[in-house]
Amino acid sequence: MFSFITSFLPTSYFRLGWLIDTNPLDGLLQGLVGACGISVLCSLMRVHVLLEESSKEKNEKGTSHERSTSMRPISGLAGMLQFFFVTAILAIVGSRVASLVVLEFCLRAISGLVTAGPDSRKFLQQLLVQSQFSLGCALSCSLNFLHEGASQRWLCLLLAAALSWFLARQAASLLRHVTALYKLHSSQNYCGICISLLTSGWYLLPMLCRTMTITFFVAVLAAVSIINQQFLSATEALRFWTPLTICYTLLVVYMQEEQHCLPSSQAVFNAVMVRLGGLMVLMLTVGRWADVLHILMCFLGEAGCLIPANDLLDAASSQDEEDFTNYARRNRRQKPKTHQKEHQR
Repeated sequence: MFSFITSFLPTSYFRLGWLIDTNPLDGLLQGLVGACGISVLCSLMRVHVLLEESSKEKNEKGTSHERSTSMRPISGLAGMLQFFFVTAILAIVGSRVASLVVLEFCLRAISGLVTAGPDSRKFLQQLLVQSQFSLGCALSCSLNFLHEGASQRWLCLLLAAALSWFLARQAASLLRHVTALYKLHSSQNYCGICISLLTSGWYLLPMLCRTMTITFFVAVLAAVSIINQQFLSATEALRFWTPLTICYTLLVVYMQEEQHCLPSSQAVFNAVMVRLGGLMVLMLTVGRWADVLHILMCFLGEAGCLIPANDLLDAASSQDEEDFTNYARRNRRQKPKTHQKEHQR
């Protein structure tokens, strides 16, 4: 009877091998690189939003001042706790589940860009905010794939973590500088950094999009290779990929319809619940117990990334409302002109 019950439990249950599929030190360094990548993305996105709001203040004579003051960097104890929390989540989440998160995000991003139409700029900003935890998973599984079989793997990961930490600190320092001194320095032509952002700050969002495209392209190749290593034959791989593709195609269509009916932040959190819930159902059928636990931890990772970035989601939604009002005003101005032309005819 006891052997029958223990047959349903994972093997080596009381060891960490069933929970973490890599060396704990390697997993920690990979998680640190992923968390640093998320930090760089959030800092540069906040810089982009601040630059846009500053340019609108100059054009509209300070009408968006209240919204610009609400955009503050996450610093101090809260920022450090959030950083180390995301690092721990990415260190524990296995490469198999991280690969599935990357593939799901790429499928959703491609279908969203195809159907975005004229709102592609707004969709890109929302997509960059939503891609935080997926970016961490992409960096983690890419490092796992690129350093697989290396003799000094821990040293390579240590160098990557040190470089990532340096880039994260530089991006955070840039955000603090822009938040405190950009308005003063750009108006007086005093600081070289602020003058460079004033002249070429519009290039920041396209640069982020290109960087994310390259990162996820490499991550997709790594994810497909990591997942295919779990199967012994093409038949088993087909049994896994077929329900995954059908499931997420339906989920993407459902989430895109729901995003038009709900506010931005609420639609994002509902999409996270639906996506990871569908992935959990899939892992309950064809996965392992460790995969199910890793997906539960992905819920915490997504929450740890999206809740502090709620101001970025609000900024993207408010910008959408401004674009709509400007579009309506232009239409109102054009209608009298068309009527006058018709009367003249």
